[in-house]
Amino acid sequence: MTDNYLLKLYHKTLGYPFGRALFSRMFAAKAPYFKSIKPTITELQPNYCELTFKKRKAVQNHIGTVHAIALCNGLEMAMGALAEASIPKHLRWIPKGMTVNYTAKADSDIRIVASTDPQAWKLGDLPVIVQGFRRDGTLVIDGVITIYISEKPPRKSA
Repeated sequence: MTDNYLLKLYHKTLGYPFGRALFSRMFAAKAPYFKSIKPTITELQPNYCELTFKKRKAVQNHIGTVHAIALCNGLEMAMGALAEASIPKHLRWIPKGMTVNYTAKADSDIRIVASTDPQAWKLGDLPVIVQGFRRDGTLVIDGVITIYISEKPPRKSA
């Protein structure tokens, strides 16, 4: 078993009824805008996160498809969970930039995937691949979120 706090929490909550939903709500509470898409993290492991959210009125635009910001919220949440589940304890991360391409209409429930190279956890920029898919598997959003990796400052003694 891992000593990563987020992975421990994820695996612990999976043992409860509705554990994935419980974990997803807890993680989404870290950034209130994540809650707006009502996501469910379906898989979390080092260097990989997958989540889903339903197409519903609150995330639709004027033409009835999932709006761009809802898609980007999903990408950012998956990246954040991946980063917290993967980063070595002596390092910290912060988002630096995001580039996305909208490749097809998002006219169904959405599955978001974030992934990165396990060897990439070094000081400097780290690209996290983020993608969103319709129910039929069609890619609807494709991008990279660059996070900046730095050393944690030394702890001050009390």
